[in-house]
Amino acid sequence: MKSAKLNQLLNIKYPIIQAPMFLVSNTTMVIEAMKSGIAGCIPALNYRTLEELRASIKELKEAKVDGGSFGFNLIVNKSNLKYKGQLEVICEEGTDFIITSLGSPEETINKAHQHNIKVFCDVTDLKFAKKVEILGADAIIAVNNEAGGHRGNSSPKDLITQLVTECNIPVISAGGVGCKADVEKMLSFGAIGVSVGSPFIASKEANVTEEYKQACIENGADDIVMTERISGSPCTVINTPYVQKIGTKQTWIESFLNKNKKLKKWVKMIRFLIGTNAVTNAATKATYKTVWVAGPSIEYTREILPVKLIVAKLVN
Repeated sequence: MKSAKLNQLLNIKYPIIQAPMFLVSNTTMVIEAMKSGIAGCIPALNYRTLEELRASIKELKEAKVDGGSFGFNLIVNKSNLKYKGQLEVICEEGTDFIITSLGSPEETINKAHQHNIKVFCDVTDLKFAKKVEILGADAIIAVNNEAGGHRGNSSPKDLITQLVTECNIPVISAGGVGCKADVEKMLSFGAIGVSVGSPFIASKEANVTEEYKQACIENGADDIVMTERISGSPCTVINTPYVQKIGTKQTWIESFLNKNKKLKKWVKMIRFLIGTNAVTNAATKATYKTVWVAGPSIEYTREILPVKLIVAKLVN
């Protein structure tokens, strides 16, 4: 683990990125991750304003330690109306890396590289992996079918081995990691490192409700379902009574409108905003409308721990 290629790419002790999680990730978590010898990443959408994002970057730069690295996640499709401003601020202030999701990373890659910022791109299949490789991505985040949030359709082994064989840039695995054995398994398939999210939800540093953290403790892999009702794209959540009530499939009218090329982007944008609001409410205050995003790796979550002990469980 200590000789994995991601260590050299990001100047970290262990080949692990604390994955960007909407509403969960924060500067305190990332600072503790860096102190523990791994990288940390925060979704730019966790900040309501560009001024808040800028302040966060400055805080992380001041707290950065040797053997640690930090980055930000950008949603690069049209549903993110703040994208261009976020990219501008991140490039102006500087960060070690950017992870792109849900869209073409071309503009992000071009601008980030002008500021010596590495760009890793979320992909779920070989077709998109080859596209981002051509665009100049520094690495691929291989999002498999065990990932939390927006997940892929292929198993970790199938996806990693295919991308390692067919692509000429490094592959980082995302999904299905909750313990040291899982990390080593992904490395054995050819990944240079792993992106780990769900085990950090029930961390002391996470600014989410105790109910959300407790749900990760009380539920396991069998309690995770995939829904199309959050962002318009398949997303994994804990199967709460509210999720069961609203269902996991698009309504007939959403499905109909999504087939219209002119209306599709607007339908996805509206669904994204509605879903984001639901997730925000569930994560930050008590509500019967509980939509808790998580992946199967909460199977290993048994208590609320500080980030440094969660990292220790992954590497020791």
